Amino acid sequence: MSLLNNALLKIREMRESMTPVERKVADYVLENAEEIPHLSIKNLALASGTSDASVLRFCKTLGYGGYRSFIVNLSASLGSMDDEQKNDYVDIQPGDDLSVIITNISRNNVKSIEDTMSVIDRDEIRRAVEAIRKCQRIVFFGMTASGLVSMDAVQKFSRINKICHAYTDGHSMLTAATLLGRSDLAVFISNSGSTMEILDALDIAKKTGARTIAITRYNKSELAKRCDIVLSISTPELSIRSGAMGSRIAMLTIVDILFAGVASAEYGKVKRYLTKTHNVLKSRHRK
Repeated sequence: MSLLNNALLKIREMRESMTPVERKVADYVLENAEEIPHLSIKNLALASGTSDASVLRFCKTLGYGGYRSFIVNLSASLGSMDDEQKNDYVDIQPGDDLSVIITNISRNNVKSIEDTMSVIDRDEIRRAVEAIRKCQRIVFFGMTASGLVSMDAVQKFSRINKICHAYTDGHSMLTAATLLGRSDLAVFISNSGSTMEILDALDIAKKTGARTIAITRYNKSELAKRCDIVLSISTPELSIRSGAMGSRIAMLTIVDILFAGVASAEYGKVKRYLTKTHNVLKSRHRK
């Protein structure tokens, strides 16, 4: 099964951006996934309290050509999941024993990466790598946990002599976006894809003609709709900060992939930069 065809992940990630009627279908499918492949479109409509047309629109929203295509991919998703994969994310509860916290946080982070690999579009990754290679300057925009990912990206790409900057507060993001040019690349990092400061900076960046990339949760957010290239992540929605932890890990993974993709493609050129930066840091450690 193609990694992009994990129907259950698509439903979970896109649920919040669906219409209320589509959400009714989504909730029924998520709660009764094992029995859905045995239902006709009419039976699913009756069971979910919707209509045949609503179920069909639900399938189209997920990117499938029709109900049969959805059922085939849902069946494949169910068949490809072993018992460990079927376990949902586990939130951290007040009073949890430290050993439980260690296990659950580790499993959630691993699952965030695995689920992100299931929804990511490899063609979009390829386009993003090419955009980074061709641009004159990379400007990263992100707030709070996403801001930390932005700073990590700058640390990595600076090592291979890419001109890049990170902006992590609303005012500096607006200023930076205003000064972008057509040869620049703006990377917007936001789990929700609806952070107002990020969208405001994106609006300005679009007017400058800069190329835009979104690293965001897999759904139909405003950020995903407006950016030229979209790199999707899959993360849990949990009540305590373990949700933000999972999204940060997934985003850092995307940054690592982009960095490795660029460094590999330009290895003949960047090898000397990596060696020089490694040597200077190594010499400082000896003092």
